[in-house]
Amino acid sequence: MSQSLQHSKAPLLKRDPSSATHYSTFSDKTKRQNKPTLPMRTTKVSQKLKLFPEDNEQQWTHIKEGDVYTQLTKEEANMVKVMDKGQLLRMTAYCTASAYQMNRLFEYLQSKRKTNGATPKRFDECLYTQFTLAYPPKPPQKTERVEQDTTTLIPEMFLFDYGVIVFWGMELKEEQWILKLLESFEEEKLGPDDVETEELYFYYDNNSQPRIYNDIITLRQPSNYLVKLTISHAIAQSVKMTLFERLVDDTINETKYIPQIMAESGNIDMSRAAITKKIGQLFIMRINVNLVSNILDTPEIFWSEPTLEPLYTAMRSYLEISQRVELLNQRVDVISDLLGMLKDHLNSSHGEQLEWIVIWLIGIEIVVAVITTCLDAFSLSQK
Repeated sequence: MSQSLQHSKAPLLKRDPSSATHYSTFSDKTKRQNKPTLPMRTTKVSQKLKLFPEDNEQQWTHIKEGDVYTQLTKEEANMVKVMDKGQLLRMTAYCTASAYQMNRLFEYLQSKRKTNGATPKRFDECLYTQFTLAYPPKPPQKTERVEQDTTTLIPEMFLFDYGVIVFWGMELKEEQWILKLLESFEEEKLGPDDVETEELYFYYDNNSQPRIYNDIITLRQPSNYLVKLTISHAIAQSVKMTLFERLVDDTINETKYIPQIMAESGNIDMSRAAITKKIGQLFIMRINVNLVSNILDTPEIFWSEPTLEPLYTAMRSYLEISQRVELLNQRVDVISDLLGMLKDHLNSSHGEQLEWIVIWLIGIEIVVAVITTCLDAFSLSQK
């Protein structure tokens, strides 16, 4: 079976490494140390296959993943597994901020039509545009694996209002350059240790079933940006969720000593102000997780484009978003239990303080009464 790998390489821009992008909303005290380099999904390290549905194939839901070998020989599947990723196009997602200023971004991209070939389109919470740093783009170079094709591949990007950008067909240096350009449109910029990324690869093959295998996406038509928009929605949700997965794990690790101290000493050696501060931090964490739950809802575009929803569902399944949401909720329950325990301890401590105040007042009253009685008795004895 022949394949047609197509890719274009725009000239790379050089810039001083010292001008690297910096993002920050987390305080220095909560910087993550030894952050894992892999997202929290098993498909990043396992060889999982997911077929993508097509408009003219309504029976796709009945296709078993094992049946893919009726379309792909085992030899080709192994080839995809060990394929040199230098031959493939990059598809990278970055979570760089809490949000983007979408109206300003749209106006900015409109101003880049002539200089960068920008073609901005607004889809509810997403902005789509082609964008090249070398405009007009050069045609793709031919290699042994590339068949004749007159299509010029132009890099594309999808910007989501919750602070995620997804690049299609750009080099790493181009992505870094664009991230630098878009800094002024970010709200609550993340620090360099907090930025989350997802890196996948893709290529085009008109003769193959669209699919994702081993983080390599196979598509048919370069011009179908709605398919890329659908995939980008799932990828953007996944990378945003990774940020909160890390944050919840860090919160649990930073507070797990509290139950241990209570188990050993029966008390929390923290001041009332420190306990109140910790309660506030845990409550903010719960609010953030509720916000990401809203982000993980099905995007509104699939109400107007229902034929795209099966593809979105397939991509979410590959990224294990539902399983990760369930696990995240379980971890949030742990935080909620700790929050309740701290509140109970705070109320109990306050109640104990009031009890001791009452006891001391009663004791003082008794002492005063005894002294008064003794003085009265002494006065009577002198008469």
